[in-house]
Amino acid sequence: MSKEDVLRVADLPQNSPTQFKLRPPAPDLSRIAADLDLLGLRKLEFSGEIAAQGHKDWRLTAKLGATVVQPCIATLEPVTTRIDTPVRRMFLTDWQEPDASEVEMPEDDETEPLPAELDLQRIMIESLALALPLYPRSKGAETGEMVFTEPGKAPLTDADVKPFSGLAELRDALKKDQ
Repeated sequence: MSKEDVLRVADLPQNSPTQFKLRPPAPDLSRIAADLDLLGLRKLEFSGEIAAQGHKDWRLTAKLGATVVQPCIATLEPVTTRIDTPVRRMFLTDWQEPDASEVEMPEDDETEPLPAELDLQRIMIESLALALPLYPRSKGAETGEMVFTEPGKAPLTDADVKPFSGLAELRDALKKDQ
């Protein structure tokens, strides 16, 4: 991480946006890939701007672009995915942590407390982690169906638990009777 990746909020100009562009070098890409359990990470770029929002708050708008390689969930073969996604964050001076023991996730997941310094690399890595495909699959990969039952009993399949799976058979039987 370089000094340019961390911006002190007190040093940011209030009247004009601050532009940024991060393109981590190969050693950093390897470290980020290892931290995120990726098989590979190429062409990572995070660019945008930070601008004052009112007198005390700050808005970050950016674009994250990356090419990631993950293992397929079914075959473990490498799956390459291109990610191009917008990133938005609102850093609020008076942001308050919910105090209830059980809290529902708010619809606005882009808002967070304003720190003394904005770590752009941390925001980039967090945004990349959130944008990764949860279940990457190689072409033609099937997860298959596993059936378990006690000996001597008919197994319950996926088709059996679908509430409308038998309606097509019933419709066909009724047409035959007419």
